[in-house]
Amino acid sequence: MSEAARFPMGRVPTDGVAPSAQTFGMAQRKLARYRAKRDFGRTSEPSGRRTRSRDADVLRFVVQKHAARRLHYDLRLELDGVFRSWAVTKGPSLDPGIKRLAVEVEDHPLDYGDFEGTIPQGEYGGGTVQLWDRGVWAPLPGVSAGAALKSGQLKFLLAGERLKGEWVLVRIKHDRDAGKRRNWLLIKHRDRYAREDGDRLLKSDRSIASGRRMAQIAAGKGKRPTPFMARQVRSRRRPEAGARVRGTGARKSERKSAPPKFVAPQLARLVERAPSDPGWGHEIKFDGYRMQMRVVDGLPTLRSRKGLDWTRRFPEIARDGGRLPDCLVDGEIVALDGHGVPSFSALQAALVKEETDRLIFFLFDLLHADGIDWRDRQLTERKARLSKLLDASGVEARLRFVEHFEIAADSLVRSACRMALEGILSKRLDSPYRSGRGDSWLKTKCRAGHEVVIGGWTVREGHLRSLLAGVHKDGRLAYVGRIGTGFGQRTVGPLLKRLKPLASGDSPFEGENAPRKTPEIRWAKPKLVAEIEFAGWTGDGMIRQAAFKGLREDKPAAEVEAEKPAARRPSRRGKATNSGNVVMSVTISNPDKALWPDAGDGRTVTKLDLARYFEAAGPWMLEHIRARPCSVVRAPDGIGGQRFFQRHAMPGTSNLIGLVRVADDRKPYLSVDSVEGLVAVGQSGGIELHPWNCEPGKPMVPGRLVFDFDPAPGVPFERVVDAAREARDRLDALGLAAFCKTTGGKGLHVVTPLAQARGARLDWKAAKEFARAFCAQMAADSPERYVLNMSKKARTGRIFLDYLRNGEKATAVAPLSPRAREGATVSMPIGWNQVKKGLDSANYTIRTATRLLAQAKPWADYGRSARPLPREILRRLR
Repeated sequence: MSEAARFPMGRVPTDGVAPSAQTFGMAQRKLARYRAKRDFGRTSEPSGRRTRSRDADVLRFVVQKHAARRLHYDLRLELDGVFRSWAVTKGPSLDPGIKRLAVEVEDHPLDYGDFEGTIPQGEYGGGTVQLWDRGVWAPLPGVSAGAALKSGQLKFLLAGERLKGEWVLVRIKHDRDAGKRRNWLLIKHRDRYAREDGDRLLKSDRSIASGRRMAQIAAGKGKRPTPFMARQVRSRRRPEAGARVRGTGARKSERKSAPPKFVAPQLARLVERAPSDPGWGHEIKFDGYRMQMRVVDGLPTLRSRKGLDWTRRFPEIARDGGRLPDCLVDGEIVALDGHGVPSFSALQAALVKEETDRLIFFLFDLLHADGIDWRDRQLTERKARLSKLLDASGVEARLRFVEHFEIAADSLVRSACRMALEGILSKRLDSPYRSGRGDSWLKTKCRAGHEVVIGGWTVREGHLRSLLAGVHKDGRLAYVGRIGTGFGQRTVGPLLKRLKPLASGDSPFEGENAPRKTPEIRWAKPKLVAEIEFAGWTGDGMIRQAAFKGLREDKPAAEVEAEKPAARRPSRRGKATNSGNVVMSVTISNPDKALWPDAGDGRTVTKLDLARYFEAAGPWMLEHIRARPCSVVRAPDGIGGQRFFQRHAMPGTSNLIGLVRVADDRKPYLSVDSVEGLVAVGQSGGIELHPWNCEPGKPMVPGRLVFDFDPAPGVPFERVVDAAREARDRLDALGLAAFCKTTGGKGLHVVTPLAQARGARLDWKAAKEFARAFCAQMAADSPERYVLNMSKKARTGRIFLDYLRNGEKATAVAPLSPRAREGATVSMPIGWNQVKKGLDSANYTIRTATRLLAQAKPWADYGRSARPLPREILRRLR
């Protein structure tokens, strides 16, 4: 399998990976139908009774070209200990416009993934079978593979030799076979691997495992396929010193030498968004101890990133490493939790208990081997040699090679975050190995993590309550806040045992935020370094919602400094270092840039003010924008400058801002799914948010109706208030709930949350028609007050009833979204008791909205108020 096609770590947590004995027994029961169709005395197909397939921590797939009664291609996806299988009649197509029939067949044993040969005629499926493609796969984020298959729609990612990128299997609900067989459609998603000449790939007639053509396989000629699923017997004999190793790529000009004792490691620079340019490889970012292993004459030495000898701390890894030839390799030692996710706290527990036999050393770089210094060679060369070196040594249990992706970085980041991983590392594939921090290794994190110095702790009623944390700034230890969670019963004892000997009478902290002594505070000498996880930085440089993960012993306290994400290509002017420019770990460039002249109070509203507003209002806003396509009105030079409407990702878009795909649209839409994402919108100069009115995660399903009451010039606002209340009464008579918000301008919005009626699904066409008919009835009943015609001439003296925000892909300004208008107003949710004479939209601004929201708590029952349109109305609309 190619380097680019494999998944990047020894374990990718996913619901279908299950090497347990219990799952094996379940798989055996699933294979009853498979065995009933075959006579294993005649066919060489595996029975699966005594599986030879190796336990794997990723889901594997194969595609087998099968010349049976009709030529077809069998797609097999590993899940729950078996291969779920489909016969794709004309083969998979890379053209998203082509839908291929895929007939679901019986589950196959995992051993079948290595089967290539001829099934005798007269046997079920008699004909020649070729291993046409193989690799690993994963369901796309959002739903487990089992649940997706049960629902009839599985979206998944393939990383094979020939098939790559995103695909979908959709079950046909009603077909001419009347349920005798389960028919699906296999469709390629639009991505970088999609092709208009989608069938061109099918012309390839060489086995991915043996290189044989179908005719050679049928004739029994050529070499056997290389194993993929089965255990591979590897030689444990190491080459003699000085012996030539085939495939090392040794150059004549390179002189032989012993591996250096230690090389200062190459480090990654933190960025907000992973690079999307070609030429980068993306790996999973581990949460463990960085380590180098040097092996000379079978004697291994493990050294931390500061060069400390830690060989005795990891005896099992060292023992396995001794089977490697002379080399110097770079990687990370990790403990995996019950879900296969790297866990730093589990690593700490293993070290404290000296239970290190289950730790894994993930290797991602080769610095020296074959008597040659490999650091000047390209990363791809180093990793290729490292992979061969590990394969030849048979040490895969504890020493695992780290694969990399060359797919879109943003999708990998989202997948890593969904699986609760720390993030990803992006590396230039053509770069040499260079000690220190540079631009060829970049790291992108899912949730902020940091190292801090412990400068004290607090106690209450004799128990540890929190740790006092700091980082070094300008030669002093600056206080950054308290760590109040993450102390389990097993953690507190060992932690206090390390802290109490460091007790001090003096505070180690300096600066404005340094805490004053209180009875509960105990100062400590700043010697211990802790790893924390936190929700981001506040405006004054303090950590938010910090949780303790463990103590680090591989980094001196004096080297712990604040680490902030930087733009991938920093400007020549340099980057700000003021911690006040950071909101929830997002660095705000040009924080003092004025976006509004004032907010009705004579003070300018800056870009930093906008970011802090999103931080405060974000938790409330997310209910109304999360998991929906969302357009953004950007005004990077302020409301007096140029504005533009952004629907799709652009170069430089933060990876904190998500993407959502919509059927038949080539480009994915922006989606803001976190408060950090809102802050990133503010950093980009995004002022207004206009989400679709769909259900979360379902762009094609209406989730709410928005009626916009837009008065003509000169119409008193009291009449707009009356119109909104009339709409509420009419909706209430139909059994629908109604909520009101200001638009941030001269109008009001009435919002109705929708639910789907059983057996009577509401689509966008019907939703828009209902909104039109509703407004038309209001206009017909009071033609002197309302109009459906948006032309200025027709609107004179009346209120335009805008129903057009209720169609497919139509948007409406989000609740609490700022408006690019004078006064820095927002679209404010309000209670019906506030919708009365004297209501003034100008009172709701970036500076007042969150305070007023906390006081009034409007829309409290919005999430429980969704109702379906009455059935008789739905029948009429159809």
